[in-house]
Amino acid sequence: MSLVEESKKAFRAGISAPDLDVRLKRVRMLITDVDGVMTDGSVFITADGEIKQFDIQDGLGLMLMRRLGFKVGWISARPSIVTERRAEELKVDYLIQRKGSKLSAAEEIMAQAGLNWEDICFVGDDVVDLCLLKRAGVAVAVANAIPEVKALAHYVTERRGGHGAVREIATMIMHAQGKWEPLVREMTE
Repeated sequence: MSLVEESKKAFRAGISAPDLDVRLKRVRMLITDVDGVMTDGSVFITADGEIKQFDIQDGLGLMLMRRLGFKVGWISARPSIVTERRAEELKVDYLIQRKGSKLSAAEEIMAQAGLNWEDICFVGDDVVDLCLLKRAGVAVAVANAIPEVKALAHYVTERRGGHGAVREIATMIMHAQGKWEPLVREMTE
């Protein structure tokens, strides 16, 4: 069974596989929360700063999406130099780190990119993400998200935040849009 077929099985009961395909085909931008989605949620505070762990496959998935023309954005209510550095390494198109409404941050990103909610796949894990999940064309909860986030999600990943969940949905989007197989062929040449 392919990753896409396995992923479809995990879709919540109210969303049909054809609806999943339609939604994934419309995605033009992937926006994620950072702590708990791009990381496992752990933050280690040291005398010199902080340490966070990012999954390398999540990062590669975002880089591949950008290479294929998708936009990538991160929104965090917890400003962090470490997050900024990782976003720079991955060449994330949009990074907004500020306390307050994630909704206004997302609307700012969409206005700059010329996109609307139907074009957005948003990945979240906690209560501060509910406003975006409610509006996104594809709303995704990581496996370790709180129940309220999972209830609003169109899809719940098999993988936990910081452990490949973002790569899972990135690969699904690329598959749905017919961009995965050509990419794999290109990488094997």
